[in-house]
Amino acid sequence: MTRGAAPLTMKNVRWPSISTGVNVSLMKMKSFMFAFLLLVPFAATAQTADEIVSKVIAARGGLDKIKAIKSERVSGTVTLAPGTDGTFVVELKRTHKMHMEISVDGQKIIRVYDGQANGWVFNPFGGNKVVEPMEEADLKSIADEADFDGPLVDYKTKGNQIEFEGKEVFYDKPVYRLKLTSKAGEVRYYVFDASSYLLVKWEGTRNSGGEELPWQTLFSDYREVNGIKYAFRTEAGSPGTNIKQIVSIEKIEIDPQIDDSHFAKPLPPAAAATPAAWAPARFRETSSPRVFPRDLGAERRNFPERV
Repeated sequence: MTRGAAPLTMKNVRWPSISTGVNVSLMKMKSFMFAFLLLVPFAATAQTADEIVSKVIAARGGLDKIKAIKSERVSGTVTLAPGTDGTFVVELKRTHKMHMEISVDGQKIIRVYDGQANGWVFNPFGGNKVVEPMEEADLKSIADEADFDGPLVDYKTKGNQIEFEGKEVFYDKPVYRLKLTSKAGEVRYYVFDASSYLLVKWEGTRNSGGEELPWQTLFSDYREVNGIKYAFRTEAGSPGTNIKQIVSIEKIEIDPQIDDSHFAKPLPPAAAATPAAWAPARFRETSSPRVFPRDLGAERRNFPERV
């Protein structure tokens, strides 16, 4: 077929001019074309979960580069609700150590996990001025939250199950959907751009005030840091509600020096102004670790999601 030739269609096929056997040849050609047209889209979209996972990890920078990271420091701004903005710093270190600080209205919220079995929370918006042990529900998911490799890396070893849900369209672009069932039985959905294999959407549920709400996080503004791609902007919320949080990363530091003592029980910050009267209820609505789900990961933190 030469360049510029008309595409092969049922209308422009030149059928044999002789009468003998024309009907038989036509029927065979039509059957072939029908089968061919069915096979083409199938071959183009046929994927397995493992194939997609491999391409997703490669798109982020590759398994070797991801596993070579020993620690991270991520900082930026967060909008928890209209008119409620703050800053955050999250520090992570292998294996599963995490220290998170969020500053809102002159108050500082702290969450720390030592990478083993102990976690602590300081939340002045909850009415307490002391550092408290993490609740059992938090401890059950904190290892996931602090795993900056993400749930897809070595997912079988971690006890996760992954299923390919199919190909669909998201904002006029083809995407792949994966279903992940964690070792604890939590179900999450990951949606990846079919061309770049970068994460564009996460779906799951979040407990708010004792009620399970549908939850989704959108990922955008991918940038490369030390050969690894990160989403520098995430928008999280519950569809059908006015709950929405936006996380904007300003800086990601790879392998900063962080002493292990930084992941021990923290001291409460110096006394600051009393939080506004509305703060406890509003912050309790948005301060669950699932606002920064555990990313990529949420389920995981929103800054940044690892997959």
